[in-house]
Amino acid sequence: MQERIERAEEQIAYLTRMVEDLSDVVARQETEIARLTRRLGLLLEREAEREVDGGGTIPLADQRPPHW
Repeated sequence: MQERIERAEEQIAYLTRMVEDLSDVVARQETEIARLTRRLGLLLEREAEREVDGGGTIPLADQRPPHW
């Protein structure tokens, strides 16, 4: 009986560690996604400004359809 309890405690400790490790990974990914999202937004704004400054119009993807 004692062996079963020890084995269960080992498994709980292992699973707890794994959950903590995965939580750390998710937290890092969340930070990275937020950073990349901000950078993408800045790049899209910069490109739109370049198109307008170059004599272009608002990029077609950013225009509302005429029926709106």
